[in-house]
Formats: sequence, C-alpha cells, structure tokens
Amino acid sequence: MSMFPETRLRRLRRNATFRRMVRETHLTVDNLIYPMFVRPGSGVKNPIASMPGQFQWSVDTLVEETKAIADLGVPAVMFFGIPKMKDAHGSQAYAMDAIVCRAVEAVKQACPELCVITDVCLCEYTDHGHCGLLSENLDGQQDVDNDATLEVLAQEALAHVRAGADMVAPSDMMDGRVAEIRDLLDNEGYHEVPIMAYSAKFSSAFYGPFRDAAESPPQFGDRRSYQMDPANSNEAMREIELDVEEGADIVMVKPAMPYLDIIQRAYDQFELPIAAYNVSGEYAMIKAAAERGWIEEKNAVLESMLGIRRAGAQLILTYWAKDVAQWLHEGASPDNS
Repeated sequence: MSMFPETRLRRLRRNATFRRMVRETHLTVDNLIYPMFVRPGSGVKNPIASMPGQFQWSVDTLVEETKAIADLGVPAVMFFGIPKMKDAHGSQAYAMDAIVCRAVEAVKQACPELCVITDVCLCEYTDHGHCGLLSENLDGQQDVDNDATLEVLAQEALAHVRAGADMVAPSDMMDGRVAEIRDLLDNEGYHEVPIMAYSAKFSSAFYGPFRDAAESPPQFGDRRSYQMDPANSNEAMREIELDVEEGADIVMVKPAMPYLDIIQRAYDQFELPIAAYNVSGEYAMIKAAAERGWIEEKNAVLESMLGIRRAGAQLILTYWAKDVAQWLHEGASPDNS
C-alpha cells in the first residue's frame, strides 16, 4: 500500500499548459466595459489626479480614444458627462445638445460596432450634486425627491437613446426608475434598447476618485438615504429582484471587490447577465501601491478581474479595460505565471 495520497491535485498545476487546460474561469476582452468621462471643449485630455492614466475627454479626443479601444476588441464603453453648466434640475442631463448626446453621436458615427452605454443619473448635472431632484421634507430640510426624479431620469435616458446610445444604465438608485425608463422607451418605439440597472449600488468609501473625475461630490449631506447600506445582503437581492421585475436586462453590483459575495448571490439567484463595477477607489489603490513598488500592477489587476469573474460577473466595468485588453492580446495569463 502506498504511503502517499492517491489524490495529488498539484499534478495539474505543474506547468502553464496544464493550468490552462483545466482552468474553470476565463477572462476575455468580451467581459470588459470601459467607463469614460466627457466634457465640453476641443482637444481636451485632462488627467485625473486621483486616477492615474484616466482622463476627462472632449468629444474629438474621445472619438480617437474609442477607436483605439475598439481596435483592441473591447466591446463596450460607458460615458459619464460633465456639463457646461449645472442647475438644480439637472437640465443638461436630458438636453438633446448635452455633452453625452454629442459624444454618443460622434462615437457611433466613428465606431458603429462599438456598444455605447450611457450612465443615467443627475449627480453630474445638478448644482447640489445629488442623484435626484430636491424638495423640502416634513422636517423642513432639503431631501432627494424620489418620485419627482423618475420622469427626469426617463427623459435623460430617452435623450441618450435618440442620440444613438445602444444601452442605458440608470445609476441613481431611485425606487421605480427602471419601470419609468422602460415605459417611456417602449412608448417612444425603443423596445429593443436594453437597460443595465445599477441594482445593488452601495454607499461606499471607494467612490472618492470618481467624484473628482465627474466633478459630482454632493454639496451637502451624503447619499446614504438612497444608496445601499454596505451591511445588507438580503436587501441587495430584493433591490435586484425589483429591477428585474421592472424590466432590467442586466443588473449590476457596485463596487465589485468588497461585494464579491453579493455578485455571487446575484449570479446564483437570477437568470440574467450580472455586471460588476470595479470602481475608482479600487483602481486608485492598486495604482498607488504599484507606483510605490509594493505590488506588480498587471498581475494584481488580472487577478482582481479573475476574482470578479469567478464570483459570477459576466461583465466588468473597469478603468483598466484598455490595459487588460492589451495584456490579453499579448498573451498574459491571470494566474501570475
């Protein structure tokens, strides 16, 4: 009788070929969505200090960058707009000449096969920085008015779709907004345009760099009254279920890395594509550590992407989309080998 164990799992880890043959989870460019920030102007490529390697683009420079992204095989981009002016009603969110609408038109003309997704929210467009319209509550304080916001969000989604957006992604976390958007798009004849809902968007400490990039920090208070409590998992499933019932085609968990359990629960429970947003704070942390030589960026990023995929996300919104696509084309493997 052998003194050694009959089962030796290390046999299939001995070399890269064996590992590739039995790999359970795969990362490809088809999993990637690249978030981008667009602002008025010409020739603009403003570096974002808290997100090294990321920029605010004007429409002309955005078009050139999206051509490079499409050439790498990345299937989709998502646009966040920085308007020329802000007001209490977020009127630049739904104007037909709004910056996002102009960007959509230009990119779809230059790269018709690239899937263009637009963020639907008011935080970038309101002078108070909240994701919805404000009204006075029973305590005499200004508060986000969920129901009054729904029509504006639907009008924003409609403006983006009329400009040529392939998909809209409401990120506001207002109750009922998926149904409102779906009804308006259907009534206007846009039955085939899918909705990717930010269904489980948590009130997170990892959004700071994004708020710098989108110039959208709230001018008072915070967003905890409408974004989710990080402690709640069952509530996240209820939020996702409601969005599915209202007509969402894809549901998203945001952020990604601190909420892998939520991604996995969503994947196990719902039979539709799951997206995860690898957010600005996650990006900034790895960038900062890599700049100091504490970790190797490429391997850390690929391992992170693989972890998000393994949890169940088919789609990953990440600021590394362009880099990951390039690394994969060069033959990089997400097993640190």
